[in-house]
Amino acid sequence: MTLEELFDKCINEHLIDLIISGKKKKDYKIEKIKIRPVLIQEKIVYQASEFVENKVLHVNYTQEEVKLYIAKMLKEHFKQAQFKMTDKDAQVLSSKSGKMTIRYKKLDNKRQQKDMAHNRSKNYILKEGTAVEFLIDLGVMTKEGKICNSKYDKYKQINRFLEFIEDILPHLDKNKEQVIIDFGCGKSYLTFAMYYYLKELKGYPIRIIGLDLKEDVIHTCNQLKDKYGYDKLNFYIGDIASYKDVDQVDMVVTLHACDTATDYALAKAVEWGAKVILSVPCCQHEANKQIQSEELAGVLKYGVLKERISAIFTDAIRANLLEEAGYQTQILEFIDMEHTPKNLLIRAVYTGDKKSTSGDMVCSIQHTLGLNLTLSKLLKGMVIE
Repeated sequence: MTLEELFDKCINEHLIDLIISGKKKKDYKIEKIKIRPVLIQEKIVYQASEFVENKVLHVNYTQEEVKLYIAKMLKEHFKQAQFKMTDKDAQVLSSKSGKMTIRYKKLDNKRQQKDMAHNRSKNYILKEGTAVEFLIDLGVMTKEGKICNSKYDKYKQINRFLEFIEDILPHLDKNKEQVIIDFGCGKSYLTFAMYYYLKELKGYPIRIIGLDLKEDVIHTCNQLKDKYGYDKLNFYIGDIASYKDVDQVDMVVTLHACDTATDYALAKAVEWGAKVILSVPCCQHEANKQIQSEELAGVLKYGVLKERISAIFTDAIRANLLEEAGYQTQILEFIDMEHTPKNLLIRAVYTGDKKSTSGDMVCSIQHTLGLNLTLSKLLKGMVIE
């Protein structure tokens, strides 16, 4: 069987996924590739997810385009490909010279076909087909209400975020204005979505403040909010640590605030007595620089593992400190790991039940690992001896 004949049998609606792996050259930037068919606007396309360091890059191909793409990857860059079908399995092995060895096996029992529909299997809050002005201007949606292929991950992220907002609605008072601050708002996809959902769809009396350090971004966001008539949404140039223009805040949002900026945002939220905190941390370097443990030496000697375990302990410490401050705290998956490794969300709702045991856990963790993290110092003035 030739490669072209295999493609005819496998690159169709019966494909569940295809994994291309085993780099021929160590310095090639792509670590592996995952390909799967997806249904977008009633058409099947083949989405290639290229794993590059800590990022995942997505490109959609037609059936003929993806065949050429796979052939090139196998001939030039990778040693093998594993095809998983609803009714068969296949494997391609590629030598250094590009010679292909193909193994093909039909299955006795058909696998349940994976649901390819992006927008049929889930009832999204912002529905495709209904044009939303800010999504059009931000390039997520066409004027006809269709989701742009290259922005489908962003569309799913926005809806996932709104699901978290929906969950905390009982904690927001619909009888008086609720003040919400979004630290590090950036281009403000989620800030606009939050305003549109709470104000336009749900009718909550809200005031949202977006803060970022980039002057050009803030200028653009203010132009857009004026265009939409969002009179209770304002964007300002501001630093998380020093912002003091409000005395009371009901909800604090911080998405991908870098390193200790997340800690300053969390500390501000606690200081204000915010009823709700939604935080997606990013770039957690502080613990990575401090962490020391003889017991974990076999793990910490590997840079990538040290980075990941430092991030995990950082978020665990943050969550426990929030519990000690009276918040019911959860750590949840924000979006699929295949889209970004920075996919954890800390959701905290104030109950007033301050758990001293959580503070004890923080002391124990930090002492064991030689840590003295910013949020701990901000909330407690604690210094490890």
